[in-house]
Amino acid sequence: MIVHYKLIDQTMTSFNIAIIGATGAVGQEMMRVLEQRHFPVKEIRCFASPQSAGKTLLFKGQHIVIEELHEGCFQGIDITLFSAGKKISLTYAPLAVQAGCLVVDNSSAYRMDPGVPLIIPEINSHALHNHRGIVSSPNCTATVMLMALAPLHRQFKIRRIVAATYQAASGAGQRAMLELQEESRAILENRPFTRTAMPFPYAFNLFPHNAPMTASCYNEEELKVIEEARKILEEPELRIAITCVRVPVLRAHSEALNVEFENPITAQQAKDILQKSSGVTVLEDWDQNQFPMPIDASGRDEIFVGRIRKDLSNPNTLDLWVVGDQLLKGAALNTIQIAEKLCLQYQK
Repeated sequence: MIVHYKLIDQTMTSFNIAIIGATGAVGQEMMRVLEQRHFPVKEIRCFASPQSAGKTLLFKGQHIVIEELHEGCFQGIDITLFSAGKKISLTYAPLAVQAGCLVVDNSSAYRMDPGVPLIIPEINSHALHNHRGIVSSPNCTATVMLMALAPLHRQFKIRRIVAATYQAASGAGQRAMLELQEESRAILENRPFTRTAMPFPYAFNLFPHNAPMTASCYNEEELKVIEEARKILEEPELRIAITCVRVPVLRAHSEALNVEFENPITAQQAKDILQKSSGVTVLEDWDQNQFPMPIDASGRDEIFVGRIRKDLSNPNTLDLWVVGDQLLKGAALNTIQIAEKLCLQYQK
């Protein structure tokens, strides 16, 4: 890996930011989050495919012209945020580092690289000190899961996780979200519909996640969650079984987690810990049988946890229901939080 990056000047109070993949669902959320969180932006530049070049995106009331990505575009940029897929990140992130940028990558390109920190700031920001110019933001499903489980792991140590996920269209990008809406209308109006984003009927249907299958009989999405969770928790032997499912929801992932601990733990102890955890909201109404739903989490920064209960079939085991906005904490928000940590790191 190229490591000839320069540190951010300690006297800086604002930064030149580039977003790669600015027109995608996550890229547009990055723009919004930067503005909403008052990130110290001196100048922002947006890069995307040739088809988007010349169009504009709005940032703080200004129309930012989208530029075509090219090798020499990183000069003068302090922090580059990548959300354009693995291939683009592998090609251009080293060039950004070589040009002096710090890179926060939202793709899978570098997540399992032992020289690249994989960061959820609320969980393992200490690992940022070991970066060499590139920092990775995890898979959205892993992030939603670990925001709920890491605080419990610290005190009671997790032995095994069995997870089933219910993943929104946003995880497949803006085109999949639009296709879900259009296919739903077509079915309701009894019209034929030809899909291009998803391989199977998506409206009023669900199917095992369409990520490529591997020889293990786990698909790539499932293996990402297993491998990334182990890396973030620094538990390389942690036992995890997972089934990922696509459901016809626009932008919030849900997860059913069965978690076995090494030490005895009660539902109330878990609830007390999670209520004090940054970025987590416990949402339970047992009398009304109401717990977190995608509609509760959509557009919200925090991860919602509910239906925390004892597993009646196994000792030292709890069941939890977890919901989080895939585009926010699952992607754009986490990426911006990493950038905030990097800025603070070099301004101390």
